[in-house]
Amino acid sequence: AGGQTNPPTSPIYSPTMMASRTSRSAKSLKRFFSTRTPIVGGNWKLNAGNGMTTATIDELVKDLNDSKTPSCEMFICPPTLYLERVQNSAASHLAVCAQNIYSEPKGAFTGETSGDMLLDMGIKWSLIGHSERRDVFGESDELLGAKIAHAQSIGLNVVPCIGEHKEEREAGKTMDVLIPQLQAISNNVSDWSKIVIAYEPVWAIGTGLTASPEQAQETHANIRTWVSQNVSAEVADNLRIQYGGSVKDSNSAALAGGADIDGFLVGGASLKAPAFISICSAFD
Repeated sequence: AGGQTNPPTSPIYSPTMMASRTSRSAKSLKRFFSTRTPIVGGNWKLNAGNGMTTATIDELVKDLNDSKTPSCEMFICPPTLYLERVQNSAASHLAVCAQNIYSEPKGAFTGETSGDMLLDMGIKWSLIGHSERRDVFGESDELLGAKIAHAQSIGLNVVPCIGEHKEEREAGKTMDVLIPQLQAISNNVSDWSKIVIAYEPVWAIGTGLTASPEQAQETHANIRTWVSQNVSAEVADNLRIQYGGSVKDSNSAALAGGADIDGFLVGGASLKAPAFISICSAFD
């Protein structure tokens, strides 16, 4: 992050197009008027819990199972190798989610994960298009769209991830970056009830930087406005949009106050059951 201690502050989209305003009372107002159930996911990435063994996987799952059950919907994303193990041991309120799928059900695609095979295993969720898939592995909006189209054809729930880099936010181009990503999603969705969008500013993922509650809410509102104008108002009203990017138990309550923030996609903090449950409880 180049020694920067504060998140970028450049404006995003037109403030006049915001779907709602941020306030400390927004959380209670949203819960009163909205039917959107908050949803929090834990992306374990390439981590076996807090170690590299089945024992550390089992320890984390047991700690989550033994914790209180928050009122929000929850999912956890272990590495592919451990999906079935976690599926067989996680409590019923913990949905198990893959970190990635391919756009084809089977074939000569070495190293890929089939959504069809996930469903056969009882796993009904997958992330798609995380920034690490885009930046490290070169995945494009076109491939993201193809994956979503296939997931839709088989009834798999997916969490497409979108986000901008630091220099794009500082140049005021956040929505210029997000709109093509959103378009790739909307072009391939027929059943929006199977979609949860995760907005993850790339500059905040794993850096310790976090968008301020005002920045996060404004971007979420702009995303919802775009969906309302380009898909439908009904879809926009019902669409759940998560925030991700250095979400911690110390900042989750403030972020959860945004009227258009419907949950979190949590990285490192999801590897510790007390912190993850505390984050989930921000929506209680």
